[in-house]
Formats: sequence, C-alpha cells, structure tokens
Amino acid sequence: TESVSAGRSILEFTVSVTGVSALTVRGSVGQDVTLPCRYSVTDHGVTMMCWGRGEPTLSWCNNMIISTDGQSVNSRLSERYQLLGQLTGGDVSLTILHAQESDSGLYGCRVEIPGWFNDQ
Repeated sequence: TESVSAGRSILEFTVSVTGVSALTVRGSVGQDVTLPCRYSVTDHGVTMMCWGRGEPTLSWCNNMIISTDGQSVNSRLSERYQLLGQLTGGDVSLTILHAQESDSGLYGCRVEIPGWFNDQ
C-alpha cells in the first residue's frame, strides 16, 4: 500500500512469517528498506533460505527474489535485493535498495529447517 506524507511517498511492506503472523515495515520511495528475518544457527545450523513476493508456499518461495545456500547468495532477481546481515549468524534480513512504489506489498522469508514440515 502507499500513502503520501509531506510530499514523500510512504511504502508499506508486509513480511509473512510461516503464513501465520505478519509484520508491517514502512519506508519511503528512494530510500533503502530492510525487512527483518532471523533464525537460530545454534538450534538449526547454517541452512538455505529464500525471500519471495507474496505468501510463502509449503515447499519454497513463491516468486523468489533472492536465495542463499546458507553461506552466500546463490540467486538474485536484481542487484537492488541485498542480504547485508551476517548470513552464517542467521541474519537473513532483506534490504531493498532505492525502494520504488512497485516494491510495496507482501514478502515471505523461508528458512529451510531439516525434517518434515519444519521450515520457518
């Protein structure tokens, strides 16, 4: 969604967490926006993850925009999508550089946890 405040467009990003809960992040057009996502490396080890647009599916990310093998980014739709946190420490927060109006909407972060139906 979008609103205008003092001549600046304000964007809203909703981060879905396993399809159950959501967090809304607000940002401005032209600014960098970070969508938080973290997991416990102590509990699960370093693992693969992905970010996608829309609600996450049961198996992987819907409309994937970036993914990792746990150590480094192995697929990226655009250089505007960055994972600037410490991947091996479980910080897989997505930073969207120079946010645009078309970036607003629902995003899903999926972390692959070993075992049946354990993904977060």
